[in-house]
Amino acid sequence: MIERTSENDAGNGNVIPVTLDANFFFERAVRSLDRFQYDKALKNFRKAVEYEPENPVNHCNMAGILSEMGNYEASNDILTHVLEKIDPAMTECHFYMANNFANMESFEEAERSLMTYLEEDARGEFMAESEELMELLQYELNRPAPLVRIRSREGLVEHDRARSLLEEGKFPQAVKLLEEIVKNTPDFLAAHNNLALAYFYMGRFARAKECLSEVLEQDPGNLHALCNMAIFLQYAGDKDQLAALLRMLEATVPFHQEHVFKMATTMGILGKHRTAYGHFRRLLKDEEVGGDAGLYHYCAAAASNSGLYSEAVRCWRQAAKLDPESAVPKFFLSQLQLAQAEGRPMAPVSYNYQLPFQEQLKQWKDNTDRFTEEVRNNPLLRASFFWALRYGDAHTKLQVTEALRWIEDEEISGALQGGPQQEPLQEEALLNLQRLIGGSPDEKPAPKGVQQTAAPSHKGPPEWKEDWQRIIDHTVGTMDRRYDAVQKKAAELLWRQFIGSLYPDVPLFRHDGGWCAALEYLIAKLHGHPVTYREAAQRYGVSVSMVSRYARRIQSECGVGDNGAEAGILPPFTENI
Repeated sequence: MIERTSENDAGNGNVIPVTLDANFFFERAVRSLDRFQYDKALKNFRKAVEYEPENPVNHCNMAGILSEMGNYEASNDILTHVLEKIDPAMTECHFYMANNFANMESFEEAERSLMTYLEEDARGEFMAESEELMELLQYELNRPAPLVRIRSREGLVEHDRARSLLEEGKFPQAVKLLEEIVKNTPDFLAAHNNLALAYFYMGRFARAKECLSEVLEQDPGNLHALCNMAIFLQYAGDKDQLAALLRMLEATVPFHQEHVFKMATTMGILGKHRTAYGHFRRLLKDEEVGGDAGLYHYCAAAASNSGLYSEAVRCWRQAAKLDPESAVPKFFLSQLQLAQAEGRPMAPVSYNYQLPFQEQLKQWKDNTDRFTEEVRNNPLLRASFFWALRYGDAHTKLQVTEALRWIEDEEISGALQGGPQQEPLQEEALLNLQRLIGGSPDEKPAPKGVQQTAAPSHKGPPEWKEDWQRIIDHTVGTMDRRYDAVQKKAAELLWRQFIGSLYPDVPLFRHDGGWCAALEYLIAKLHGHPVTYREAAQRYGVSVSMVSRYARRIQSECGVGDNGAEAGILPPFTENI
């Protein structure tokens, strides 16, 4: 038997000195728990609370014992006391209460406590358990939980949505979402990298490089940012900086699967096909992804572009086995066999796991319904078309525009309007756009001086106001003699898109000259006319800062870029967490 000690017998060697404190009773409670003696454990936890009434852990331990004993209401009373009187920051108490309510079959209360936990807890210690409990509650309540956000996964859900938008080619929407994410979580580097890609897709190259520079300031070795920067430098034609960065990347051997794939695709885009082939070969040895037909195509493309034709044949044959319904491996195998029979090198092969655009058009020419379904249901194909429309050569753009004529939807209307066009594409694209927003496909651009009433759009304002038309008239009148009819029509369509994107919250335009100058500046840039903010400002009698500010506003709403670049394959894939 353990006895209490006093000062008189402290020196007696036959008595063990014991300090009665919270730790003493805590240890006794744990020993009782190990023996499943819940009554004794509860008694000792109560004593620990008496010694340290301000220690929330002791209270929670006592609540846990009561829960194990089936006394859920008493357990929740203690947890409520902890949150209200002792430590409101102990957000895990909400999770414990949710479990108690669920055991009491009070599912509404359980849901409220669980939502509070997920929305307030920054560590996410019980995330896996919360997901299981949420599934139970959804089943019992026969509806999904009204979850607004998960604090421990701040921005992750939104980031996944933004990545999906990028992969679907919905670049302006992705930019808005990613800008909000990086504003709220500045250290979320994956979101910064994907925002840089989104700007790049839209032709806003300077802003894209700024995003990457911000990432590299925080993490100089960030592989995604370094790879993206290399691609941006190639499109900008900065050979010196690119050469230095390439030397470093080629000497890098990434370890993680996602980093290996990022490096492989980047090397392919940069034309370093032999290096890309080495990385793709490493991925094929990974059991998790090695059975993917698309990966075998990537490896085959890298091998073929490197002159390793026997390896390319082997990979395409394996891709055909893994994906027997796909025409892609069979097409490239036949092309390679034809090239070898004629004694010539194989033409460059795109890394995209799809047929070349020309070949797709042949197959879809007599089956427009199938084409429409493919483009609507295949985000990669859709994004490829949008990329080609914005950055392909004039011949490719004309073909893409002709193909997209078969599909009528809001996003394609924006794509036809948003990119830089060149003759003879300009008129064709504008006519298609005019048809999509309500005009006739056979209409020609309006002759000089002829005003047109806006056709109603399914997303725009039902009534076109006089002050909106006044800005078009002023702009087109000032552009006269220096721009052709197609370019003036482009200015009108861009302004209509801008109004449509703002509606119904269209502001009162107080500075007509500033908006006119911004509109002309953007059209000049899109059509390759040399113009500066200062020149546009002087032409309309406004300040340079006003032109710059209004042009950025139109760019932001309409997704209009500054300039284009030729693209052999799609830019790099988006970054996961």
